[in-house]
Amino acid sequence: MSAEATSPGAPIRRRGRPRIDLRRLGRVALLGPVSRDRLPDAIGHVAEAHRAHHPDADLSILHRAYVLAESSHRGQTRKSGEPYITHPLAVTLILAQLGAETTTLTASLLHDTVEDTDVTLDQVREQFGKEVCYLVDGVTKLEKVDYGAAAEPETFRKMLVATGDDVRVMSIKLADRLHNMRTLGVMRPEKQARIAKVTRDVLIPLAERLGVQALKTELEDLVFAILHPEEYERTRALIAAATARTDGSGATPQDPLAVIAENVTTVLREAGIPAEVLIRPRHFVSVHRVGVKRGELRGTDFGRLLVLVGEDADCYAVLGELHTCFTPVISEFKDFIAAPKFNLYQSLHTAVVGEDGAVAEVLIRTHRMHKVAEAGVIALGNPYAADGGAGPQTAEPADGERADPTRPGWLSRLLAWQQSAPDPDTFWTTLRADLAQDREITVFRTDGGTLGLPAGASCVDAAYAQYGVEAHTCIGARVNGRLATLGTVLSDGDTVQLLLAEDAASGPSPDWLDHARTPAARIAITGWLDTHPEDTRSPHGGRPAQAGPEQPPQGHTRPGPRPPEPLAGPAATPDGAANAVVDRPDATVRLAGCCTPAPPDAVTGFVVRGGAVTVHRLECAAVTRMRSVGRMPVGVSWGDDIECRVTLVAESFGRPRLLADLTEAIATADVAIISATVEPPSEQRVRHTYTLQLPDPAALPALMRAMRDVPGVYDVSRARRPVTVA
Repeated sequence: MSAEATSPGAPIRRRGRPRIDLRRLGRVALLGPVSRDRLPDAIGHVAEAHRAHHPDADLSILHRAYVLAESSHRGQTRKSGEPYITHPLAVTLILAQLGAETTTLTASLLHDTVEDTDVTLDQVREQFGKEVCYLVDGVTKLEKVDYGAAAEPETFRKMLVATGDDVRVMSIKLADRLHNMRTLGVMRPEKQARIAKVTRDVLIPLAERLGVQALKTELEDLVFAILHPEEYERTRALIAAATARTDGSGATPQDPLAVIAENVTTVLREAGIPAEVLIRPRHFVSVHRVGVKRGELRGTDFGRLLVLVGEDADCYAVLGELHTCFTPVISEFKDFIAAPKFNLYQSLHTAVVGEDGAVAEVLIRTHRMHKVAEAGVIALGNPYAADGGAGPQTAEPADGERADPTRPGWLSRLLAWQQSAPDPDTFWTTLRADLAQDREITVFRTDGGTLGLPAGASCVDAAYAQYGVEAHTCIGARVNGRLATLGTVLSDGDTVQLLLAEDAASGPSPDWLDHARTPAARIAITGWLDTHPEDTRSPHGGRPAQAGPEQPPQGHTRPGPRPPEPLAGPAATPDGAANAVVDRPDATVRLAGCCTPAPPDAVTGFVVRGGAVTVHRLECAAVTRMRSVGRMPVGVSWGDDIECRVTLVAESFGRPRLLADLTEAIATADVAIISATVEPPSEQRVRHTYTLQLPDPAALPALMRAMRDVPGVYDVSRARRPVTVA
């Protein structure tokens, strides 16, 4: 099958292959005699398509499966009046044309027998083996009489769990839905719309993620025709008009795409690169999207050039020739060979400008890549067979578990979070939201591992992906070595280190839900908040042992001692125990609140009322004022205790959660917050003042850099406040 533009409702066919009339074949199957020594005529086309991909396949099992399916469904008809056997035949033919192996085709022929006839799973297992039985069971719907309104979501849950163990379950379901969509015209309009919406929200994203583009594109066109009939008709008319300008095959000189294709063929032939250059028409939805994007369609917008070569290296050779002999559109270049998409897709994408200024998009891939691009996981044959061939698996690995090379990260995550979905409605809603995220990124952990996440995922998502429910205690993160808030959105290739609090009683803040993109994170956070309603009443988070008046809502803790309130006024910061030695025996030593000196600052001291010595940094304005009124300085040196207290002022633009992000950056550096004050905003600017206890003054420059890295902060400096000479 191909993704060529065609009228929804009509199967997509290869040119030259005779039309397959499944209605006629179904009646032949019901009424015509069948010799025991040959395949029934009704599946002759299935056998032909299967042998095209698997020349040595044993067709006897298909014969037996067809005989059981035909006899079981005998007397049943579809809503269109056709014999029911035409449906499993059509589904099996779709899969056979895509290259599915024998076991999948056998299960496809039988996929409705357990659901709609008296055949039991035990009979299927006895006659066809456990693998076929597993596939049939995986696509068998749950009964509405048992599940009521939850039957559809729970059926999909069951099917996805089965897909986690054998991806061929979803291959059969996708082909089943495609044939049902092709024949949906006999249904009432409201039922057509309901089925089309489920197809759009669930089946099409699954086809995309499994790489089965041939099914995905036709499903998109069929859904487009049902849900957007006016746009579909306009697009159909545009395609018909473009086709009328050619002979219908895109091969006339009047077609600008055909002219460029001919020139490309000549260039590659002269370069000695064996290649096949094809014009690949866009399907309806693709044409519609291009029209929406560009406003007015160009002659080359109705298709793309497809260049097929033998080896990976030839792909890059073709690219080099095209970029040398044509003017390339560099912004259109993408290398999905060196970095394949998460759905197995590989190709080089580029665009070149023809002699008359026409721009043609070009796809470059090997024949093997093309097969995988069309059929996705179906093209892999039997992924569980030891040799990867078409035959059923005969041996299990030593650990008793089958290693599935086709289970991508998104499927593993889906299987993980669905176990925590408390009810069918939550599962159904979350599934649709999860599948709507159509791009993946990979981030690296500092221990050498990787995390696969949907595009737009944040540090919150990374925390739950790496630690599960232990992520409840997460207090911050480092992204590419720099401190970052938990709401930071990650990019492909980032390195992330999650920071966990030692307090196991900590929990997430409701604000985390604003940053959670993955279902696993959202379900875990919601579950914790639902079971700890008393903790969500507190407006503060973080670690109370170092709490100031307001802490970042990065994590809640169970009620504990009330944190200290801030002291009023900028000059009221406590001086604390001084780590300074002055040349005045028995004098009380204080660190000045105006400049908060700390080792290894150059300092001096002055005697104030009561005989105490206040220590200032040499550049403090108070030193100049003291000297101007005749105060004599006192010599000061630093003691052996490396702990120190310092006051920092952060200048920033006002924004939500700024105070939370700043205090998180400070707490992440293991610095205790003694007090914090925030001045009223002025012209969208805010001044934050923190008095901090540092375990080591050498950490001060790094702390100030971390605070400056907080979005919205444009300066961090040591406090310099005017003081009155005492």
